[in-house]
Amino acid sequence: GAGSIAVGVGWCGVVFAFVPIVGGFVAVPASVMAVALGLVGLWRVDKGIATNGGQALAGSVLGILSVLIFFLVFAATSGL
Repeated sequence: GAGSIAVGVGWCGVVFAFVPIVGGFVAVPASVMAVALGLVGLWRVDKGIATNGGQALAGSVLGILSVLIFFLVFAATSGL
């Protein structure tokens, strides 16, 4: 479901957040998707439709983490 996809997309965002040039094109959209899908997954768990709340929460956390890593790598490589 949405939680499982959020985890996969979140890991993709974390991995690409460490790549300076490509990270902005892959990590940021992947992070937004991971957070959105994680929230959808948590909503579905709350409604009783899904049972993978842990995966949905992990996907959201990975999405937020990848955005933070991206901004740290961007600041370190852009000479700010």
